[in-house]
Amino acid sequence: QVHLVESGGGLVQAGGSLRLSCAASGRTFSTDALGWFRQAPGREREFVAGISRTGAQYYDDSVTGRFTISRDNAKDTVYLQMNSLKPEDTAVYYCAVQVGGWFIRRQINDYDYWGQGTRVTVSS
Repeated sequence: QVHLVESGGGLVQAGGSLRLSCAASGRTFSTDALGWFRQAPGREREFVAGISRTGAQYYDDSVTGRFTISRDNAKDTVYLQMNSLKPEDTAVYYCAVQVGGWFIRRQINDYDYWGQGTRVTVSS
């Protein structure tokens, strides 16, 4: 059984930084595409960033230039470095795995496994 466990969320002031981690167990995801999504209160879950099996990265326009996604296949872990945080980044952040995916997808239904989420709160 595959488990994804996110960590690194918390409370930070606007302009600050956080680094989220997502560790997988039960699966080696070196051949998978990986993504980070977020869900703010009262809003739908949305795509934030994705990384392909070859390391290509893709970001939503709202985070381009501020967030960086990376992966460590040896540790089966994906990261999201978040800099210059804004209050509108406040949300629960989820990592997701697209099994065998070659391309980075933005749609929730394209992902097969999800973590439980980690909360990020950015104060103004």
